[in-house]
Amino acid sequence: MPNPRHSAVDREHMSRALALAARGLFTTTPNPRVGCVVAVGGDVIGEGFHNHPGAAHAEAEALADARRRGNDPRGATLYVTLEPCNHHGRTPPCSEAVIAAGIARVVAAMPDPNPVAAGGSAKLASARIAVDVGLCEDEARELNIGFVSRMTRGRPWVRSKIAASLDGRTALANGSSQWITGPAARADGHAWRARACAILTGVGTVLQDDPALTVRDVPTPRQPRIVVVDRHGDTPPQARVLEGGRTLVVTANGRNPAWPDGIECITLPDPQRRVDLDALMRALGERGINELHVEAGAKLNGALVAAGLIDEYVVYVAPSLLGEPARGMVERSQPLADLAARVHLDFRSVDRIGDDLRIVARVMGDRA
Repeated sequence: MPNPRHSAVDREHMSRALALAARGLFTTTPNPRVGCVVAVGGDVIGEGFHNHPGAAHAEAEALADARRRGNDPRGATLYVTLEPCNHHGRTPPCSEAVIAAGIARVVAAMPDPNPVAAGGSAKLASARIAVDVGLCEDEARELNIGFVSRMTRGRPWVRSKIAASLDGRTALANGSSQWITGPAARADGHAWRARACAILTGVGTVLQDDPALTVRDVPTPRQPRIVVVDRHGDTPPQARVLEGGRTLVVTANGRNPAWPDGIECITLPDPQRRVDLDALMRALGERGINELHVEAGAKLNGALVAAGLIDEYVVYVAPSLLGEPARGMVERSQPLADLAARVHLDFRSVDRIGDDLRIVARVMGDRA
């Protein structure tokens, strides 16, 4: 139910701010996606969004836009999808810019989960600016689900993308999987790649398919980083994932000396001398990875499930059957002894994409 303290005009302006924030979907990492509208009553006098790290924040863009249009923002209401920041980073604090502009009221969708930047609302209130936080908060959190995860849990939001037949098979027994789903589904998958900060795969996928893991089917000015889980350092030096100098290889036994010099490698062994996936997620959080997009085989997906590290699934289901002994989605090292131990999911959406279905399902529980 709409909050009675928010008018229809408030909701209309915040919806516009959210749409502006979404323009930075592919580009703002590691920063959050933020949009802003400056309005007087029902009239928008300025708007803007954060485009990329180092660029002006959404509030500064919206205030500058108002002035370019010949509008004075004094006494106006500022709608923003994230509480104005309160720290000096690459840009000055937005809270100070809002105060200096003479804004009378600020409506923010959600508080800033970054403890370094938080406190803008209190600063605005101390300057006698009316502050209202919580309009369209769920929508704002969804837009920045990875940023919230990194700020609150110290690790990325992990989303596994899987393409499967109707009977849940992802490849033939010989590993062949190109292509189970159609071109529309593959293009849609590239949009999910593009919004991610990094793409995670395993050495098995590298050896079987030699994928490039680049965004090709949607326009984007930025390519995500690539992270390869490679216990023994078996990724071939000529593998396509090592091209471009944006790859992090994670091993349990040290760097392969044949790899190109520009390839970053970290060694994170667990007690069984496998890659410590929990430690990997913390390391990615420290590197500013908000959303991690997994494109891997059943073995790595199974290890991530066992470690409780997957938050969400994007599954493309093709109208076909492969049957036994084709490969499944998730391989478990130990079979479940009881149905109570299964992973429970919440279907967020089911949509037809070309000839295929796309299911977005989230692991149930408090995730981000």
